[in-house]
Amino acid sequence: MRLTLHVWRQKSASDPGRMIQYEARNVNPDMSFLEMLDVVNEELTVKGEDPIAFDSDCREGICGMCGFVINGVAHGPRRGTTVCQLHMRKFKDGDVLYLEPWRARAFPVIKDLVVDRGAFDRVIAAGGYISVPAGSAPDGNAIQVPKQNADLAMDAAACIGCGACVAACPNASASLFTAAKITHLGVLPQGQPERADRAMRMVAQAAAEGFGSCTNIGECEAVCPKEIKLEVIARMNRDFIKAAWTNRGTSSATGGAG
Repeated sequence: MRLTLHVWRQKSASDPGRMIQYEARNVNPDMSFLEMLDVVNEELTVKGEDPIAFDSDCREGICGMCGFVINGVAHGPRRGTTVCQLHMRKFKDGDVLYLEPWRARAFPVIKDLVVDRGAFDRVIAAGGYISVPAGSAPDGNAIQVPKQNADLAMDAAACIGCGACVAACPNASASLFTAAKITHLGVLPQGQPERADRAMRMVAQAAAEGFGSCTNIGECEAVCPKEIKLEVIARMNRDFIKAAWTNRGTSSATGGAG
């Protein structure tokens, strides 16, 4: 296979950046997308040119490090797949591909296709945890959890924090990410004592980071590599509204959940 790549190149956040065209030759259909970029980068290095910067780590669709926009779609055309798990057989010989970084005010570009997703870390730090010291891990069956709740918690906990939901949303909203982190603790017994405060703090932090509001367009669900459902946003909104009403006049949290 031979592909034409138009790649966003930007030396730093202060540089303007622009699209540069490259040719990817002798592409094996069994390569992953990142392996194809590795080959392109090897050729650039041999020619003394700066290789294309992109994030990666496990390359197994688990860590959430990789991610950029391919032809206008976060993570590319295959649903429920990260860039590292997207194989070149999804494309055809002669295809023209446009590669761009996540574009959101809260995700400033570091270099080329790499963005700073530290905003997600700060949202997690605001309340995405259980602070009660519970000692060593209890037996898995010690606390009984209804299967419906356990399934919902596991589905929400599948979020890898890649940022595709933000990149795909016209409002650059982090509602799907934030809601997944709130939900996976909020439906378990261990998460109940801090449930209200968790929703208030995490929603407020997401707003402070500059993420937009959710208007239920659904692009986030469409590109989520773990196929997390919009229902978690509704659950977050209920928790936030209930907490805000209960704590009205005493909470410093600002902004809305959706």
